[in-house]
Amino acid sequence: MKKVVPVILRHQIHSLEILAFQHPLAGSQLVKGTIKQKEKYDEAAIRELFEEAGLIAEANPKFMGDLKLKSNQQDWYFYLCEVSADLAETWIHHCRDDGGLDFEFFWFPLNQKPNESWHEIFQEALAFLRDKLIM
Repeated sequence: MKKVVPVILRHQIHSLEILAFQHPLAGSQLVKGTIKQKEKYDEAAIRELFEEAGLIAEANPKFMGDLKLKSNQQDWYFYLCEVSADLAETWIHHCRDDGGLDFEFFWFPLNQKPNESWHEIFQEALAFLRDKLIM
């Protein structure tokens, strides 16, 4: 199964941070979703960012790379997305997935080791991004 991961980054004084959220049933996560049949991957990234975070990304996100997860053999495709809105430290977005859930968004420093609230697949994804973005 192919998934797309829209990545939103922000630079802080001592770290590079990625947009993440607390799922009410499944712990800390990155925005991600399934690529629909015949959907372009970059368009899937923009769609997923809107559906899960309520954010409107600019067109033509930059492809960052792909990862076959060791834990479940899914193919994840990462796209660096840009939004024109100023984003808060934290906020809640009501996502319509699974009958409607409130996702609590926050910024996660990429140089920080994820704790046990992060599922193994997201820990793998964060390690992939750290390797790509932090020298």
